[in-house]
Amino acid sequence: MPSSKFLLFSLALLIITFSSILKFASASLEEANALLKWKESLQIPNNSLVSSWLPNNSSASAPCTSWLGVICNTDGSIHTLNLTSSGINGTLHRFPFSLLRNLMHFELNVNNFFGPIPPEIRLLSNLVYLDFSENRFSGVIPPEIGMLATLETLYLNGNNLNGSIPQKIGQLTFLYELALYNNSLEGELPPSLGNLKNLAYLYLDNNKLSGPIPQEFGQLVNLVEVYITQNSLHGPIPKEIGNLKKLTILYLFQNHLNGSIPQEIGSMVSLERLSLFSNNLSGSIPSSLGELTSLNLLHLYQNQLSGSIPIEIGNLKSLTKLAVSENNLSGSIPSSLENLSSLQYLSIRDNKLSGNIPQGLGSLDLVDLEMDTNQLSGHLPKDLCHGGNLIYLSLRGNQLTGPIPRGLRNCRSLMRAFFDDNQFTGDISKSFGVYPSLVYLDLSHNKFHGQLSENWSKCKNLTALRIAYNNISGSIPPEFGNSTQLGRLDLSSNHIVGEIPKEIGKMKSMLYLSLADNQLSGIIPNELGLLRDLIALDLSTNRLIGMIPRNISNWEHIYYLNLSNNKLTEKIPSEIGKVSQLTTLDLSHNLLFGEIPSEVQSLQNLVKLDLSHNRLSGSIPDAFEKFLSGIDITFSYNELTGPVPPYAIFANASIHVFQGNPGLCGNVTGLKLCSSQNIMKKKDPFHHKLVLVIVLPIFGAFLLGLLMCCLIAYRRQKKILPHEQPSDDEGDDFFSISSFDGRVVYDEVLKATNDFDDAYCIGTGGYGVVYKAELQPNNVVAVKKLHSSSGNVDRKGFLNEVRTLTNIRHRNIVKLYGYCAHARHSFLIYEYLEKGSVGSILSSDILAKELDWLKRIKIVKGVANALAYMHHDCSPPIIHRDISIANILLDFDYEAHISDFGTSKLLKLDSSNWTAIAGTYGYISPELAYTMVATEKCDVYSFGVVALEVMIGKHPGELITSLPTLAIDYLLLANVGDRRIPPPSSAVEKQVKLVLSLSRACLNSNPHARPTMRQVSNMLMED
Repeated sequence: MPSSKFLLFSLALLIITFSSILKFASASLEEANALLKWKESLQIPNNSLVSSWLPNNSSASAPCTSWLGVICNTDGSIHTLNLTSSGINGTLHRFPFSLLRNLMHFELNVNNFFGPIPPEIRLLSNLVYLDFSENRFSGVIPPEIGMLATLETLYLNGNNLNGSIPQKIGQLTFLYELALYNNSLEGELPPSLGNLKNLAYLYLDNNKLSGPIPQEFGQLVNLVEVYITQNSLHGPIPKEIGNLKKLTILYLFQNHLNGSIPQEIGSMVSLERLSLFSNNLSGSIPSSLGELTSLNLLHLYQNQLSGSIPIEIGNLKSLTKLAVSENNLSGSIPSSLENLSSLQYLSIRDNKLSGNIPQGLGSLDLVDLEMDTNQLSGHLPKDLCHGGNLIYLSLRGNQLTGPIPRGLRNCRSLMRAFFDDNQFTGDISKSFGVYPSLVYLDLSHNKFHGQLSENWSKCKNLTALRIAYNNISGSIPPEFGNSTQLGRLDLSSNHIVGEIPKEIGKMKSMLYLSLADNQLSGIIPNELGLLRDLIALDLSTNRLIGMIPRNISNWEHIYYLNLSNNKLTEKIPSEIGKVSQLTTLDLSHNLLFGEIPSEVQSLQNLVKLDLSHNRLSGSIPDAFEKFLSGIDITFSYNELTGPVPPYAIFANASIHVFQGNPGLCGNVTGLKLCSSQNIMKKKDPFHHKLVLVIVLPIFGAFLLGLLMCCLIAYRRQKKILPHEQPSDDEGDDFFSISSFDGRVVYDEVLKATNDFDDAYCIGTGGYGVVYKAELQPNNVVAVKKLHSSSGNVDRKGFLNEVRTLTNIRHRNIVKLYGYCAHARHSFLIYEYLEKGSVGSILSSDILAKELDWLKRIKIVKGVANALAYMHHDCSPPIIHRDISIANILLDFDYEAHISDFGTSKLLKLDSSNWTAIAGTYGYISPELAYTMVATEKCDVYSFGVVALEVMIGKHPGELITSLPTLAIDYLLLANVGDRRIPPPSSAVEKQVKLVLSLSRACLNSNPHARPTMRQVSNMLMED
């Protein structure tokens, strides 16, 4: 009997086991076949996980044992599907949602899935973890996702999802993590989010979300991290946010939040990071922030906060970064900040703070300190470099007094320091030590005294040293010559004596050297000729004697040379003609004698030439025959003789150019006429009568003919334009340069813009106002109505330029259709581009998100192509002179087009036609601001600024001066790059690095070290 029972039990167990096996095989086989059909719709690389999914009829358990990325339940159904980073390209249209009802863990992140997320997602009713991030999914988030009642983690970030966040997402009451960042979601935050009582991590940054933060947020009491940055949220921060006692990170920066920061924020006792920068917050900084004793980061900069910095901030002992810059804060810096023993970064610049800097700040272990552009006064803290880690220090533009504290003398970590525009005092030789890491130091416009120390030459990484406008005395130490890396040295406007040391000739990296306005004596050492990369040299207003060295011919790149107000003697050396890049040459107020060398004819880039107040003799040489008018030239107070030649350069010259030269004569008001110009008066009465008999009839006939011509012209004009007054435009009421009927277009433009009504205005520039005009259906143009003063500036040159530019045809240059002039209005007609300027797009957090990395690279390439064409394919070459993001327009496909040639000129290779500086502040090359002359390399520099700005999303500012010391990888980091868009993929990162590398090369302070635009364009095309 017992044996029969055992037999029955064994048989039952066998039946159950066999049944389970059949059920396992059935479930596994059905789901496997469905996944294989889905696989057929996908594009899969050979090394993908999905490549292991092969049919195996001999083993029903194959999906659970040999398919990579698949994990099964005990019943054979699929529990986990993890295809992360598999290189898959495809959609979810054929995915077997209805069969995978036991799926709990579903990961498709970091692939190339596209198309919508199907509403059938609701069928995966047992899902706990869903990650579709970093793909190309588009469309809306399906409301059906709210039916996944057991879902705990939802990652949809890094896609192209749009529409609003569905209200039904509030049904996911078990949700612990929600990541929707880096999409194009819009609309308001749904109040239903307040139902997610278990939510701990919320990431919604970098979308297009708008509206206020709902009060229901205060119900999410389990929140630990909140990121809702780089959106368009507006309205106040709700006071209910103070209920989030577990919150450690609150990032709401780069929105449009307004109102005051609620006092209730001080109740968030677990908060470690609070970042609200780049909003419109106003009011005072709440004192309750002092309750957040766990806080290590507080960023409130770029708002409209006012009042004082609350003393309670000093309670934040864990704080490492504090930034309240670019607000309207006033009052003094509270001494309680000296209690912030962990503080490493402090930025309070661009406020209205006043009073003394607390001495206790010197005990902090700061790395970066920015206090510039306030009204701070008093002495610096004694131990400002206490921890020895201070790298960046900016105090410029305050009213600080007293000596530099001793602590800074031993601050070996210092790399960049700005003390300029203050009232610092003290002996400069004792105030500073040796800084092995120092790159840039500016001490200008202070009250330092004492002598220069040889210690400056021991700062081996120093590239720029500016100590201008102080009370420095003594001589220049010969040891300065050991500073072979120094590229900029400005010691001007001090009381320095002695000779210029010949050792200075060893400073082979020198670009800008100014020793002006001192009491230097002796000769100009020949060794200065060894500075072959010199761009600007100013030795003016000293007591230098002797001759101008002949080896100045070595200065092949120099633009600016000022030796005025010295006691230089001898002749101007003929080698002056070899310094052909000069734009400014000032040799005035010396004792130079002899003739003006004919070799000056080679200085065809000159903008200013001043030879006044010397003892130059002889006649004005024929060398000036090839110079064009418009050059600022002065020969006054010399001993020149003979006639003033009738050359273009002297056509409109005033007496100030020639006065003080008794031997000069010519047809210049204030000069005596030359003997050949005096008409000998005839004394014979018959001769007088003969002259009258001949001249008077001829003169009368001439007047009669002139009167008849004027009458005919007047009637003809009245017939054409009876309602307009005559103008000076080309001697007619109407004038045009175009391929169309200017008269007709003029009338159409006035009609299309309602006589230039403000409603049609789309922009304003330095030369005029730009209007949008639809001349005919689907024929929209941009019309730049010139300011009245614009028509009076170099009229002939301007018209020649327009004629040339209308012939330019390049895909990356805005087409100029023509020019119309009339007594009432003058305007240029351009191609109209839909997207507007890059500047307007980058300034908008919403629009900037549309410019992903590939679009930005495309923009940079387009600008490079256009400039390469202008510089190398046009004859004569064209220099734009005003390249900025405001002058780069985008079409519907985000193709870049350079615009605004209102300030550009044609560069004539045999002459210079620059008479005044032009361009946009922040984009002008250093040499243009210094020498007032533009070359192609000025455009290259401006391109470098634009390329960098497009990459990082904002103007690089002082970052430009740091570029030589920064790695490309640093520029790519989030603290520099544009955080409004996700980081570039590995494939795109290579191109981004190339752009950053090229922009750094284009921003070289030495224009001759910059690449040409042809080289830049070629390198971008090769990538």
